Amino acid sequence: MKAVSQLRRLVGIVAILAIAAAAMAWIGAGPGIHAQEQQKKQEQKKQPPVKVDEEQTIRLGTQLVNVLFSAQDKQNRYVNDIAQEELEILENGQPQQIFTFKKEFDLPLTLSLLIDVSGSERYTLPLLKDAGGHFIDSVIRSGKDTAAVVKFEGEATVVQGLTSNPARVRKALEDVAFIAPPPVGIYGGPTPPINSGSRQGGTSLWDSIIATSADLLAKEPGRKTIILLTDGEDTTSRMKIGDAIDEALRAEVVIYAIGIGDPGFGGVNEGALKRICEATGGRAVFPRRARELDQAFLQLEQDLRQQYLLAYEPKNDATDGTFRKIEIRVAARKDVKLRHRRGYYAPKS
Repeated sequence: MKAVSQLRRLVGIVAILAIAAAAMAWIGAGPGIHAQEQQKKQEQKKQPPVKVDEEQTIRLGTQLVNVLFSAQDKQNRYVNDIAQEELEILENGQPQQIFTFKKEFDLPLTLSLLIDVSGSERYTLPLLKDAGGHFIDSVIRSGKDTAAVVKFEGEATVVQGLTSNPARVRKALEDVAFIAPPPVGIYGGPTPPINSGSRQGGTSLWDSIIATSADLLAKEPGRKTIILLTDGEDTTSRMKIGDAIDEALRAEVVIYAIGIGDPGFGGVNEGALKRICEATGGRAVFPRRARELDQAFLQLEQDLRQQYLLAYEPKNDATDGTFRKIEIRVAARKDVKLRHRRGYYAPKS
């Protein structure tokens, strides 16, 4: 019996020791698991959280439609006190929500002087070049804005690519020269060109606008602008004025024009120049005398410095490549005229 009793005590002691060992193991493991959980939480805290607002901003930003516009009253004075609450923006007649609105005085300018060097500009070209040089000196901010010089007659030629150096632009203007038409044949009329596709001696105004918009300005940032110096006559373009407007709208290019030419060639086609400028959000001015050229350039400069920028996310988010008509209204100001592009082409997937 004594032996049995001793055996029971021994078993009991072993059991107690086993329980104690298990408890100690659990206690030792507990802090370790807790520490791991704490470490995981700390690591999660270290990882940058997903910024929902930032992602939405990026998403919206990729779809925003930007519209530059200027406002003038009946006396042609610029209106600079328009507030966002006064504005209404419509796309294809449907109201849209304004994403941002501000006066735009500092957005970099990306500009191309597109100069007609055909026969109808022979005697006005020197004056155009001089006034254009003053305009460049006044408008282009070195290191911020960029400008190019393109001349055209039958074909468009880049004289100076986009540069932020006004001196290079002025030098390019000096190099622009009148291009004489082909010699007259013995039976009258121009001598037939060797290349029957040549348009030398003609004026390809619409083709030149298309080339400048698509090839020179389309992929550039900033306020993309063409300053067109011409009489508005086109004789050899393969494309039409409507095609030129469409290409400018696709490239988000605003066209301004100074319409001047030799009266001996029929004067200036004011209707064509007004049409292409107004459709893209620009304007055309028509100096009657050569000495009015500086004033004409000053009007364009004022327009470029008196603009608003409005942006909205279109409710129609279809990527179908269709044309969307834009209309901006200031309902409470009946005497204010707004000048902006007539619409845009949606991206096409």
